[in-house]
Amino acid sequence: MVSQAQFAGYYVALEKGYYEEEGLDVTIAPGGPDIVPEQQVANGAAHIGVDWVASLLPHIEQGLPLVQIAQIYQESGLLLISKKDAGIESPEDLEDKNVGNWMGGNEFELLALFDKYGFDPNSDLSFVKQAFTMDQFLSGELDAASAMTYNEYHVVLESGVSESDLNVIDMNDEGVAMLEDNLFANKEWLEENKETAAKFLRASIKGWQEAIKDPEGAVDIIMAESEEGSSTREHQLTMMKEVAKLVVPEGFDPEKIGQTDAEMFQQTADIAHQFGVIEKPANVEEAFTNEIFEMATSQ
Repeated sequence: MVSQAQFAGYYVALEKGYYEEEGLDVTIAPGGPDIVPEQQVANGAAHIGVDWVASLLPHIEQGLPLVQIAQIYQESGLLLISKKDAGIESPEDLEDKNVGNWMGGNEFELLALFDKYGFDPNSDLSFVKQAFTMDQFLSGELDAASAMTYNEYHVVLESGVSESDLNVIDMNDEGVAMLEDNLFANKEWLEENKETAAKFLRASIKGWQEAIKDPEGAVDIIMAESEEGSSTREHQLTMMKEVAKLVVPEGFDPEKIGQTDAEMFQQTADIAHQFGVIEKPANVEEAFTNEIFEMATSQ
């Protein structure tokens, strides 16, 4: 993983000694575009991995012995944003518009949104690949752009566009949200190491609770870990506050950080199947377990 507030809970748990308190010697391995966490966990290079559920499911389908042991983000952070003058007040207004997404596995919530409103992304609108900067949106090349609540949305605000100038479509409100950051393990390793996994999860939950309670302190830890010049403290603090809303949404019990919501997991798996991320419907009962969460939180 990358040293940024998206993963703050693990860095806080490491820095504050929560893993050590559980008798664990934890190393956070760096991620990157060429590193597939599922492969790392399947081949034993790592014991536990972090990814989005829609990335984990195809690897399980391909036969890798993996299982989700915790769901850290309870809601999707994906938004579709547009400037007011584009006239996109609701998803119905996306017809004939240029809509951007990074693709490569990030597009399925939007495909589900188009499907919900009866749009064919190949003919009713122009669905195009969006760069990881927001330049195409800011220049007007895109009528609507994908943005994560904790990252790109704030990049746009930091560039001088005000919130009042934007219309926002939220995947959670539209019922097409897919679960994002989770924790997963190698099933074979897990059989022998449930107690270790529960200790890791308990310390990680504590790290997340602390990061949410003290975002400034969490960002201190992140900034000390990150490459100089890779991000600003202000951006990381904003990211931390937005990530907190996904880990503990309004009305969610912070004691339940890490619990997998079976209904949301099923919704994610259904969307993944509908759009060919997985070829067959997922065996949801085997794809995730709350047993490790229950072990971690019952002590």
